[in-house]
Amino acid sequence: MKLTVDADLTRAETLPGAAYRDRELHARIVERVFARSWQLAPDAALVPDGTLAPFTLLPGTLDDPLLLVRQGAELRCLSNVCTHRGAILCDEPCAATTLRCRYHGRRFALDGTLTHAPEFEGAADFPSARDHLPVLPTARFGPLVLTSLGPSHDAEVLLAPVRARLGALPLDALVLDGDSVRDYDVAANWMLYVDNYLEGLHIPFVHPSLSQALDFGAYRTELDARGATQIGVARRGEDAFAGSDVAAWYFWLFPNLMLNFYPWGLSLNVVMPAGVDAMRVHYRAYVFDPSRREAGAGSGLDRVEHEDEAVVESVQRGLQSRLYTRGRYSPSREAGVHHFHRLLCAALD
Repeated sequence: MKLTVDADLTRAETLPGAAYRDRELHARIVERVFARSWQLAPDAALVPDGTLAPFTLLPGTLDDPLLLVRQGAELRCLSNVCTHRGAILCDEPCAATTLRCRYHGRRFALDGTLTHAPEFEGAADFPSARDHLPVLPTARFGPLVLTSLGPSHDAEVLLAPVRARLGALPLDALVLDGDSVRDYDVAANWMLYVDNYLEGLHIPFVHPSLSQALDFGAYRTELDARGATQIGVARRGEDAFAGSDVAAWYFWLFPNLMLNFYPWGLSLNVVMPAGVDAMRVHYRAYVFDPSRREAGAGSGLDRVEHEDEAVVESVQRGLQSRLYTRGRYSPSREAGVHHFHRLLCAALD
């Protein structure tokens, strides 16, 4: 299936319903979109100096075994797979000064360089560049670390618009709320979750409590090169950032990361596809002002999440209909959805 979406928002039609059911298209998206995207790694605070932190990149979708390595101020991301026969190098977080493969004894320095390979004397043109562990790029944003298997663009293309809008917000003061970490399983295609996130049109109909905190008429969307920002303006008397009327900044970073900033801190969602019609949404929160946690647009987020899940799963069921083909975009409320679909088409072309 080839996806096309007209560049003219006022004339464009949405993705066809079949796009949310097509398994071949989903497989292409995994390789052409997710394998070239920036994804979350473990937080920098979880990797003390001199330690290794193994993790799986985007579980259920990419499933690549990777390893964060801290040496002083430097945080490095390596492949966690031995270049000899593919054995996993490190299973548990640990302190170490070198990596040794337990299968055949191959050793690597913590910069990925192969330092010892037993019984390879006499091998021609050995070692070559591919015998060293691949080193992945990393990017930092407050407590968050991003990495990519093969990025199609620099991380700052994603992060610079977020930094610019947040100004002097103390990102380094954000502290993880361990009790907030959870996963939600959703029986729907991952694109439907992103579609839903990127439009404010549903807020008065799906989120009655959130609608009371936001001025729907002032709600607006701004598009960036590889993302979109929704600005939720507070109703009179509702909680807002100091010196402004903004109740919430909702940042979407292509393809599947959502950063939601409130006066109390940050909540994030990572959408992890688990097939063409299922996903897991990872949620966690970071706080710098706990006294405002249950005020305004940033309150009751678990309830809001379940409201979104219910409507997204309903749409997935509706898209099985042979009578539905494709819809139209609301020019005033769905510019973000249109932008997402255009970026998706470009990545697949």
